[in-house]
Amino acid sequence: MEASRPQRGSDFAKLSRRIAEAGLLERRPGSYAVRIGLVATLFAGTWAAFAVVGDSWWQMPVAVLLAVAFAQVTLLAHDLAHGQISRSRRTDRIAGLLVGNLAVGLSYGWWMDKHTRHHANPNHEDRDPDVAPDILIWSRKQAEAARGLPRLVGRWQAWLFFPLLTLEGVNLKVSSFRALRRPGLRNRPAEGLLLVAHVLLYAGALFVVLPPGKALAFLAVHQACYGVYLGCTFAPNHKGMPVLTAEDELDFLRRQVLTSRNVSGGRLMDVALGGLNYQIEHHLFPGMPSANLRRAQPIVRDYCRSLGVEYTECGLLASWGQALRHLHDAGRPLRDPR
Repeated sequence: MEASRPQRGSDFAKLSRRIAEAGLLERRPGSYAVRIGLVATLFAGTWAAFAVVGDSWWQMPVAVLLAVAFAQVTLLAHDLAHGQISRSRRTDRIAGLLVGNLAVGLSYGWWMDKHTRHHANPNHEDRDPDVAPDILIWSRKQAEAARGLPRLVGRWQAWLFFPLLTLEGVNLKVSSFRALRRPGLRNRPAEGLLLVAHVLLYAGALFVVLPPGKALAFLAVHQACYGVYLGCTFAPNHKGMPVLTAEDELDFLRRQVLTSRNVSGGRLMDVALGGLNYQIEHHLFPGMPSANLRRAQPIVRDYCRSLGVEYTECGLLASWGQALRHLHDAGRPLRDPR
């Protein structure tokens, strides 16, 4: 990682002016209207298919499709949290509660707080909640200090990563309900009411339409696929990139660029990852509508190269490979204490 040099504060300001002059920070209401309409159709259409298929093992493909719908709704909630869709914070908050809490069972307020801290200090060992040693460990330093479950899992965490992702959908729901105990959570009554409503409606639909065995199988397939989809959306962006510590003194531009990775793949990848494949541009300009990130990429990439700042981009499979190699290396002290 390149060492800090004086007077870097103006580097991001110059880039920001170029982006603003290109009109890339302007809202895209038409684009979001189309995207919201398509995602809403997918979400409602999948539930309609669930009702039509009824008591049948053919519900398992429907469960996979519903996982895709849930993931796309979650990506819309992400854009709402960043204020990309509306200029009104109140509108964003209300829509976020409906989309996050009610539709997919994810606490909008809890996730927004967690994600904001991640954006401020991406991949920072002490400040980014996404690299906190919860179950997985992200650095050799964390491995040396690991105790309990992280120490047990950390030995072989690269091999366990994808199996553990099958539990991520459930983990997000558990974390959402745990967040209700925090006095600082905004709109706590509304958050709790909508989360409970989601669980009742979701479980009610499953057990009314399906017998218990098929309902539980549907739930397992749906939540497992949802967790893997989300993990495969977010993990390629930072995992395997440099992990920062208190000793790293980087300005905003370098802190965001050097810890992020873009995923190539064209329009299909744009849809599948909801624009998060342009993670560098997203971290530099989190309020930029996702539809503009593709157009911002060549400006950001060329600017970084002119500064000598490393700009990382690779394919989806390569990004997963880097993430898994990093996890395997981070767990090395647990496999070989010497």
